[in-house]
Amino acid sequence: MLSPAKMKYRKHFKGRVSGVASRGHQLSFGSYGLKAMEPARITAAQIEAARRAITRCMRRVGKVWIRIYPHLPVTQKPAEVRMGSGKGGVEYWACRVYPGTIMFEMDGVDAEVANRALALASAKLPVLTKIVTRGA
Repeated sequence: MLSPAKMKYRKHFKGRVSGVASRGHQLSFGSYGLKAMEPARITAAQIEAARRAITRCMRRVGKVWIRIYPHLPVTQKPAEVRMGSGKGGVEYWACRVYPGTIMFEMDGVDAEVANRALALASAKLPVLTKIVTRGA
């Protein structure tokens, strides 16, 4: 799964996911894309599950670009631990996704296969999505 090799700080503040995407909101590489329609935190495991769904549906024909990266460490304290004694350890890596962000792009396949693959990937993600194409 995706995770950064090196971080300046080991643990981050939680923060909020609000507003709309100011960058990464247009297709840059492929002809078809999957766009987020609501804000969310997407984990590295969810990104990997969506990527696998896309590549399996495409039968490894064409090319897929992952436009998001999980660079946010999410911490959790163990179960049944008393309050205090600092912040928990890093449990998983996540990515903040804003409405309008293009998460996946693909090219080299026809429209029917692209729509089916992106619909399968959408089912793996915890956010409402929309399939976009380069002319529309």
